Amino acid sequence: MFGSVPKPLWSRFHSPDERNRIRLSMRCLLLEGPGRRVLVDDGIGDKLSPKFADIYRVESEPTLAGALAAHGVSPADVTDVVLTHLHFDHAAGSTRRAGERLVPTFPAARYHVQRRNLENARHPNARERASYLPENFEPLAEAGALVLHDGPVMLWPGFELFTAEGHTRGQQLVRVSGAEGTLYFVADLIPTAAHVRVPWVMGYDVAAIETMDEKRRLLERAVRERAWICLEHDPQVALARPEADGDDFRWSETVAADAAGVPGTAGAPS
Repeated sequence: MFGSVPKPLWSRFHSPDERNRIRLSMRCLLLEGPGRRVLVDDGIGDKLSPKFADIYRVESEPTLAGALAAHGVSPADVTDVVLTHLHFDHAAGSTRRAGERLVPTFPAARYHVQRRNLENARHPNARERASYLPENFEPLAEAGALVLHDGPVMLWPGFELFTAEGHTRGQQLVRVSGAEGTLYFVADLIPTAAHVRVPWVMGYDVAAIETMDEKRRLLERAVRERAWICLEHDPQVALARPEADGDDFRWSETVAADAAGVPGTAGAPS
């Protein structure tokens, strides 16, 4: 999760367990507007083998379905799912088992993905092969539920998709804006609050220098807009507002996960 950042530095923010795993969230964003309920990412799902769940120390509770139900939303109510990318911790919740078949978890939804990311998932490099699992996206294609995009797009008024591809090719991020202000959902560009520092990038990233450049540009824009950033993987901080700190950045305000009402955690190798 922290690439070349020395363990004595990152462990001050995230204490590892005996197998060097840190606690992480898989936070999803629910947006409601006229005629639409939009879910951004859908987590790790419930199709995991016992071996897989043990490697990542996946916790089965709370579930995405339970979190949606707490807001009065059922899977059938979701009209659109925006997948930032098809790595299993962001998109495995897209499908579920129905007997011997795999079907879309959200039966009425269109699933929005960058075409480049789908191609990447279908033909992964050796480094990402274990993260792109066909059972998480091919049933969507078979059901005709995929909507493919080629680069940035304004999907709906105030709802913008833009790309940041240092983590993986075809990753798309979300900018939501309106009378109440602006919010960014940044997926693996800034996975935890500690990653607000520009040089703090993940060892998972396919192009760390690109990630640094993309992060700087996004944070500069967010500072100008006084925008909030939703952190997908931080178990304690759900929302944060950045400010400049010399040639780098820090958080001026944060909202705790409990206060934001967005639970959901798992472990991953650091």
